[in-house]
Amino acid sequence: MTQASYRFATEADVPVILDLIRQLAEYEKAADQVVATEELLRESLFARRAAEVLLVEAGGRPVGFAVFFTSFSTWLGRAGIFLEDLFVLPSERGKGYGKGLLQHLAQIAVERDCGRLEWNCLDWNQPSIDFYLSLGAKKMDCWTTYRLEGDTLEALAQGTH
Repeated sequence: MTQASYRFATEADVPVILDLIRQLAEYEKAADQVVATEELLRESLFARRAAEVLLVEAGGRPVGFAVFFTSFSTWLGRAGIFLEDLFVLPSERGKGYGKGLLQHLAQIAVERDCGRLEWNCLDWNQPSIDFYLSLGAKKMDCWTTYRLEGDTLEALAQGTH
């Protein structure tokens, strides 16, 4: 693994976090879907603490990040960690930074007595799928993700759907 440092993001890192989010969205062919702003990230990550961000830096600059939050397994009766996003700059891939981020997340999960570390991956992202499988991750074939957002979320909340 190439020499790197891993640390929790601070509020001063919000511009870097937003830039990485935008680059991830571009990689996932969804750049037009990013509505996050620095203000929203400050509120969500540092005022409400809805999620945490782990940054990886090399050569004195950020080269990737992991955004995660606490989940809960009723079957295990324990908390878990859900990895919302993991991204390494395309020019920095293959240097061990993604594995390092996952290793640090695994350490955090063990330190926090979590029962699992889990995430989603786009079906077309075969390089990532191969990477995750090489680490011993298991694909959960029996689960399908569902989502409510925007107007449908509002409608259900208001009882009008």
